[in-house]
Amino acid sequence: MTLVIDVDSEGVRAPIGRARVTAIVRTVLEAERIKNALISVAFVSRSAIAALNRKHLGRKGPTDVIAFGLARADARMPVIGDIYIAPEVARDQAAEHGVGVREELARLAVHGTLHVLGHDHPEGGDRTGSEMWARQEKLLAKAMAAATR
Repeated sequence: MTLVIDVDSEGVRAPIGRARVTAIVRTVLEAERIKNALISVAFVSRSAIAALNRKHLGRKGPTDVIAFGLARADARMPVIGDIYIAPEVARDQAAEHGVGVREELARLAVHGTLHVLGHDHPEGGDRTGSEMWARQEKLLAKAMAAATR
C-alpha cells in the first residue's frame, strides 16, 4: 500500500497542522479502501481560491474547497488528486455554523478527498442531505475520534 499525501500552506496560515491533515486524508483513503494514492492538499488565500473557482468551475467569488481528481483507467492505478482549501473562508463558515475552525478545516479535507475519489453532491441546500454529505460526516467523526487517541 502506498499512500503519499503532501500538505502545503502556500504561505497561508491555517490553524491545523500538516500531520493532522495528512492523517485525516489517510483516514478517508483507508476507509474508502484506496491502496495507492498521491494526494496534495494546499491551503490557499481567499483570492487564490476565487481565481481557481473562476478559471476551473466558471463561478464567481471564493469558495471553501476545490478538488481535482485525475480519472483512472482502471482500479489498479493510483488515485491522483489536488485539494485546495481556503482557511479564511473556512473561518467564516465555522463561525456561521457554530463549530471550531479546526473542525471545519478537517471537514473540508474530508470533503475534498471524497471529491477526488469521485463522490459528488447537489448544489445549494440539498448538499447537506446528500449521500456524500452523510459519508463525509461519518468519516469526519472517525478522523476526529482518531485524533483524540
